[in-house]
Amino acid sequence: MLGSNKNEVFTIGEIGINHNGDIDIAKKLIMEAKQGGFKSVKFQKRTIEYVYSKEELDALRESPWGTTNREQKEGLEFSKSEYDQINEYCNEKEILWSASAWDIKSLEFLDNYKLKFHKIASPMIIDKDFLKEVASRKIYTFISTGMSNKEEIDYAVNIFRKNNCPFELMHCVSIYPLDPEKVNLSTIEELKKTYDCKVGYSGHENGIAISIAAVAMGATSIERHITLDRTMYGSDQSASLEPVGFRNLIGSIKKIELAFGSPKVGVIDEKEIPIANKLRSHIYRNM
Repeated sequence: MLGSNKNEVFTIGEIGINHNGDIDIAKKLIMEAKQGGFKSVKFQKRTIEYVYSKEELDALRESPWGTTNREQKEGLEFSKSEYDQINEYCNEKEILWSASAWDIKSLEFLDNYKLKFHKIASPMIIDKDFLKEVASRKIYTFISTGMSNKEEIDYAVNIFRKNNCPFELMHCVSIYPLDPEKVNLSTIEELKKTYDCKVGYSGHENGIAISIAAVAMGATSIERHITLDRTMYGSDQSASLEPVGFRNLIGSIKKIELAFGSPKVGVIDEKEIPIANKLRSHIYRNM
């Protein structure tokens, strides 16, 4: 369990590929995430030649790195040296980090680091061999359920339970940006009832209101894409939160954590007593 108490929400600042292949941007985002109150940051790791076909990689695509899809994809991937820097910098800033692996080779690459959690990206929930590899490591794992049917979620949950690997589902809708009417926050409670496990929320909507509502509805973790500037190059930037936005989100989450308290019926807070005496004085006098 990553949270220190039952009301604490585990927050993930999803840097993903919003660093645009620049380690200095990545470090700035890590620093902003730490200062903004996130408990962790997360990246994405892919083996380009495995995840994409030759035809996809050879396709024309204008980007800051060249004119092909391959150049763009390679430009967004960090090297071992750069991940070493990320690991060192996060340890220095005392913030957890991880990366969503998109293939087994990338997962094995991440074994170089003492990660406290793994994250299954929504596309990967149907890769049975990959799920088994992640579960075999027995590290706390967040499993996003975007674009997945119940049978696929059932299979993933069964794999993690069979391997005795702690996990947490994350309600997710894989649309960028996500319109409010497509969010279906009620799914959080349904996932809890169906699988008897913790359920978080991975959001791609604009703004913070829906993520705040998810916490109020019992989400135990929140993941949001973060960026320094939503106008920067990249497919995820427009559905990301800038520092002011995610600071407001984390501040609101902390207030909700405090507000949850504990279930008490008929217990009067000591600060209510003088107020009750004052406002009920006319009743007491006539009793």
